[in-house]
Amino acid sequence: MTTISIDGFTLTAQQVIAAARDGTGAVRLADSSRDALKKSRDFIETTWMHDDAPMMYSFNTGVGLLKDTRVKVEHIELFQTQLIMSHAAGIGEPFSEEVSRATMLLRANAFASNYSAPRVEVVDRLLAFLNAGIHPIMPQKGSVGASGDLAPLAYLAAAIAGFEQAEVMYQGKRMSAPEAITLAGIGEVRFDLKAKDASALINGCTVSLAVAVLAAHDARNLLSDACVSLGLTLEAMRAEMSAFDPRIHQARPHAGQIKTAKIIRALLAGSTRTTHDARAVQFPEELRRTDIPYAARIQDVYSLRCAPQVYGPVFDALDYIDTIVDKEINSATDNPLIFGKEGGGFEIISGGNFHGQYLAQAMDLLAMAVADLGSICERRVARLIDPTLSWGLPRNLMSGVRGVNTGYPVVQCSLSSLVMENRTLCMPGSVDSIPAKGNSEDHVSNSAWCARKAATVVANTQYIIGVEMLLAAQALTMTEALLPGFVLGDGTQAAYEEVRRQIPACLDGDRWFHNDIAVARSFVTTGSVRAAVEAKIGAFV
Repeated sequence: MTTISIDGFTLTAQQVIAAARDGTGAVRLADSSRDALKKSRDFIETTWMHDDAPMMYSFNTGVGLLKDTRVKVEHIELFQTQLIMSHAAGIGEPFSEEVSRATMLLRANAFASNYSAPRVEVVDRLLAFLNAGIHPIMPQKGSVGASGDLAPLAYLAAAIAGFEQAEVMYQGKRMSAPEAITLAGIGEVRFDLKAKDASALINGCTVSLAVAVLAAHDARNLLSDACVSLGLTLEAMRAEMSAFDPRIHQARPHAGQIKTAKIIRALLAGSTRTTHDARAVQFPEELRRTDIPYAARIQDVYSLRCAPQVYGPVFDALDYIDTIVDKEINSATDNPLIFGKEGGGFEIISGGNFHGQYLAQAMDLLAMAVADLGSICERRVARLIDPTLSWGLPRNLMSGVRGVNTGYPVVQCSLSSLVMENRTLCMPGSVDSIPAKGNSEDHVSNSAWCARKAATVVANTQYIIGVEMLLAAQALTMTEALLPGFVLGDGTQAAYEEVRRQIPACLDGDRWFHNDIAVARSFVTTGSVRAAVEAKIGAFV
């Protein structure tokens, strides 16, 4: 069992993914962080827990426009409780368990840096929930991304505190937080919140970040699989490979463009289907439409020829997005923050690190980049089923009795619906700000919505990429006998074999395509085809 030790500065996206999705390891607070948290908290308790202490936002004052209202020491614990009650105003379906797990880890890591000043017991409670597999149920809607993801995080805080109203998922069942705490045996049901505890828990765009970490990771894998699906379609189309010549891409030296062309050359190394001799073979569908003798193709359409120029910006965008996500993972996003002073002691400083604009803009970019990736892949799928555009592949990639069977046009139509949905979801949310809370929050980031819609675009595009693999494999199987002696590239052959291992070719007429589509998406979500390619040719991305 792998143990992740958090200190607020060194947590990685891969560790967040592992904790969120695998859930097999344990997470602990680093000793250095535990000592630092105790030191700052001891100072708070001995120096500021009286009614003559300086007014410090959300520590001994109200929030929002009540920032000038002192909260007396005798009311601080009640204030923390009421803060959660008033902010538990979320709406809609809950986030997934993996988002809940990632959120707890990321919030605990933010506290571990010792800039937020909750009690160390709060961090321990978060990690106890995470390690026990108790997942607070947080509604997806309600956050505007400043002062952080207040509404969803209030539900997390309520679960941590053992509120009867709070619900969690535990061992596959939805139940009250107190019931899960009792069943898991992780301590007292009711967890009293003291000065700054609740405000620290609900401040910061940590839910936005949790969704962003997962979406960025999935987009990176998706792009790798889109290279594989492109490679299979190039083979099915007997494409002209000159467009991937390295000299072309050095002449316009964007890193992502150069990388894409290199990946495709590696996947198709050894292919004889993408050669002049293979293109010289005219398929029956071509001969049925024309008696014009074969002519050299010279160059292919944009969805084939310009793939490096379209995929390249996606690679480059993901590199930028990863820099944002990596920094956010190890950032203190609370308000106010506490800092050590020269000569000893601490001071509280109010600021705006809770504002989610970095995440909002990064997720808008992710949505746009992945949506366009899906768009070009869907255009290739449309070509695969149209013999007037595919150089004679069987119409609709149909098998069985012609007319009785339809083939794949409605599968392609479903992908078109996803492309249109993705395009709508590309409307930038990061430029849409509505003032909130009596104008005390007069500019908000909308980061939670930006992350949610980016994750939806990624999920939609997983279907598009998986189905391109499926239909390209169908085309390869249906034309295999027409090209005797011609072979696929090393990488594309491995991909083709893995697709065929999971989904037999459709050669006897239409079947329940719903199941094939679900398996096709799993090519991407499980990485099975990608893994088969890597086993054959090594890492290709």
